[in-house]
Amino acid sequence: MKIVSSEQMRRIEGRSEQAGVPTGQLMENAGLAVARSVRRCLSRVVGAHVVILAGPGNNGGDGLVAARRLLAWGGRVTVYLTRPRSGDSNLRQVLDRGAPVVAATDGDVSTRLRNDLRRAGIVVDALLGTGPSRPISGVMRTMLRELSRARMERPSLQLLALDLPTGLDADTGRVDPECVAADVTVTLGYPKVGQYTGSGGKYCGRVEVADIGVPAGLDDVDLELMTGEWAGAALPDRPADAHKGTFGRVLLVTGSRRYVGAARLAAAAAGRSGAGLVTLAVPESLRAEAASGSPEPTYLPLPESSPGAHSTTAADVILDRAGEYHAILVGCGLGQEAGTAKMVERLLYGGHGLPPMVVDADGLNIMARSQQPGWWERLLRQAVVTPHPGEMGRLANETAAAVQYDRIGAAQRGAAKWNKIVVLKGAHTVVASPEGGAAISPFANPGLASAGTGDVLAGVIAGLLAQGLDLKDAASLGVYLHGLAGERVRRELSDTGMLAGDLLPALPAAIEELRRRTSRRGA
Repeated sequence: MKIVSSEQMRRIEGRSEQAGVPTGQLMENAGLAVARSVRRCLSRVVGAHVVILAGPGNNGGDGLVAARRLLAWGGRVTVYLTRPRSGDSNLRQVLDRGAPVVAATDGDVSTRLRNDLRRAGIVVDALLGTGPSRPISGVMRTMLRELSRARMERPSLQLLALDLPTGLDADTGRVDPECVAADVTVTLGYPKVGQYTGSGGKYCGRVEVADIGVPAGLDDVDLELMTGEWAGAALPDRPADAHKGTFGRVLLVTGSRRYVGAARLAAAAAGRSGAGLVTLAVPESLRAEAASGSPEPTYLPLPESSPGAHSTTAADVILDRAGEYHAILVGCGLGQEAGTAKMVERLLYGGHGLPPMVVDADGLNIMARSQQPGWWERLLRQAVVTPHPGEMGRLANETAAAVQYDRIGAAQRGAAKWNKIVVLKGAHTVVASPEGGAAISPFANPGLASAGTGDVLAGVIAGLLAQGLDLKDAASLGVYLHGLAGERVRRELSDTGMLAGDLLPALPAAIEELRRRTSRRGA
């Protein structure tokens, strides 16, 4: 599903007009979609009190269409206008049905709105939508402050935002101090970039994408939202006559004396994603400890510079065996000792004929601190890099704050410059490709902000690569499965206290959930 900026949405609406679907029809469809969402929130409309805050532009017009529909269904609707809308046929029809319409001014809106909000079951924020981003002031600020106060006094009062909560920037996800977080956001036509970056997800609540009748093929957008439909179709086949070789072999160069758990998590995740054979390449002295907690993988013991730390010569052992595998993961819990760093550099920058690679965690940190610049020019093979914002900042010579300020742009710039697939982890993880396209995860789960969940993600991506997916699909599907597994754990346990290991049994369940959805659609 495409994700658009405010300017792209305006262009799409203009092309829709040229294609024979006028703005008035789009507005009618949008208002109907909002009214239907209000009905779902309330269970029944007849007799329900609804307050609609209508702004001066098309967003306010959509709100008036929703008001007209809700009145026709028996709702008790009060509309607040931030300014007069002379000649508006939808406003006239609302008035003809006897609904109260308050032409608000700074001096008289507070008391009446406060009283109406006390009776309302739901409020529709139709003030700005994707309109110009500007500081909230005047009567609009007064309305939002009354709304915020009412929500604090009555947590049961629902708020539905039309397209975007007022004060949320459609392109950056930054929010005005007056912005009030919605329970539901009905976004029109396409999701907006700001809903999946910055603070957007926190303020939008549940996002519903409404089909407003935009003709197909009018977008020229290279930003996608990962969906369950796409993920189900991307899953590797599982033929009934398969053997373990069918599903690929993956080699994991992970773990050190301090971080044996990272190796175990990554190995288990690669297996849980469906890989047929997983091999852990760990320092010789750690083999028994790793195997005691992870009996399923095979093991490739590596030379050590000291107990639990890799020797430079470990790279030769790995390179001799790498041709037996379909994917390699380098980095989880390796540490950054001198011998380990030299081993990683030899492995990443040397050798030929290596399979596709995932570089994570300490693999990235070692590349970033390398004394030789231009690591991306030396890492010639196909690779997925999986940084969190701090690692991304070190790789790109930026601060983590700068990366977070423009997550999508940072991922796209890195992918284009480095010619690698970039997985920028965090809420709404971004997967960017060198060609300029990017996909965004729909998931933002604070439970995943805990140690080890990145090791699980890296293992899943490597496991999918081993099963034959290309780099971009393996990265995107890995991110989606990781997020979906996290949602399953959150439903069962909560997002507080979620551990990385909790994701492991949830991964096969998430895969099965996608397969069943895909089968039902096919049927």
